[in-house]
Order: sequence, then structure tokens, then C-alpha cells
Amino acid sequence: MKEKLKKLFKKDKVFAKGICFEKLFIIFLIASVIGSLYEQVLNLLLIYSRTGEIVWECRQGVIYGPFNVIYGFGAVLIICLLADKKHKWYETILYGSLLGGGIEYLIGFLQETFTQTISWDYSHKLLNINGRITLEYMLLWGILSFLLVRYLYPFLSKIIEKIPYNLGYLLTRILFIFMIINILISWGAIIRQSFRRNNIPAFTPVGEFFDKHYNDEFLAKYFPNMSYSGGE
Repeated sequence: MKEKLKKLFKKDKVFAKGICFEKLFIIFLIASVIGSLYEQVLNLLLIYSRTGEIVWECRQGVIYGPFNVIYGFGAVLIICLLADKKHKWYETILYGSLLGGGIEYLIGFLQETFTQTISWDYSHKLLNINGRITLEYMLLWGILSFLLVRYLYPFLSKIIEKIPYNLGYLLTRILFIFMIINILISWGAIIRQSFRRNNIPAFTPVGEFFDKHYNDEFLAKYFPNMSYSGGE
């Protein structure tokens, strides 16, 4: 047992060197958690400013764990396309705004198309595009992209590369499998909910499983800001 632990924590070679799957996946997890916490804190402040009440409402994008995958996917794409490029600061902000805004718009479009639900609506804001993205939040994506590429990514990259190779390799595989299952269950449950709202009965064991374990009341606890956009 001791020998196995020594082998697991042995630093015989650099883990996740350069921009690779392991490093990007860990950054995906970190960005997803930070994004979830950011949304929850922002929501808390907005509710408090309006009502004086402190409400800590769930803002995660999957059922299991505090992960808002929009931020995770956004961080990975921005690093892949901008991290190794020598752009001026305003170019990074511009490209980051377009990338982040594009991701947010695409995910909002796919969510509404396949699940007939929406989790955000910017229709009341100026310069919005179909209520899915607005110039204000695109600029925020740009600023976050600049901070990520110039400061956070180099810092996180060094820390990640200090993880023992065997330990990092094992953990990333386990967590990757967990996140794939987590995402499939979460999105499958939301799609099945859309079918229920359209009076489509479960015609497979999978649909029956979702109806039994992930009903509307259950999903409302994890996605309180998600509203139905389909017709009755």
C-alpha cells in the first residue's frame, strides 16, 4: 500500500505540460466553480438590494456539484485561441468579448431549442441580441478574458504542473468520467422535463428513470432560474 502511494505521489515527470487535455480540463472545473459562485453572489446582491433579504440561490448548470459549465467552456476556448498569441490588451478584450458572447448565445440557443427553457433573458437590456447576449456582458467576457490570459492562466498553469504526474493523471480521468455522466444526466433530465410539459409519455426505460428520479420538483431545486419558453 505504501509503495502504491509513493508511486502515486512520485514526481518523476511534469504533469500537464503546456496546453493539453489534463490542464484544460482542470481549468474547466475551476472556471465552472468560480462561475457558479459568481452567479450566486451576484444574485444574492441583486435580491438584497431590492428586498433587503439574503437569499443564497443555486446557480449551477448541472445537478451534481457547483459547476456552471458555460464559464468552464468559455475559459477553455479562450485559452486555446488566445493564450499563446501575442495580442495587444485591447485585442484580447475584443476577441474575448466575441468568443464569450458567442458561447453564451450558442448555449442559450441550444437550451431553448432542445429543452424549451431559458435560464437568462436580457431582452430588457439595451443592445441585446434575441435576449441571449448583450453588449454589457460581452464586455465583461472581454475583461475576464484579458485577466484570464494575462494573469490567471500563467498562475494556474504553474500550479497544475506541480501536481504529481500519476496522481494528476488518475484524478483527471475519474473527474472527467464524473462530469460526462453529470452533464448527460442533467441535460437528459431537462429534456425529459420538456417532453412532460408537452404531454409526451416516457416510452423507454431511460425516460421512466428520469420521470421517477428527476421530476419537476427535484429540478426546481437545482435550476430555480430556469423558466419554460415553449407553447402550451
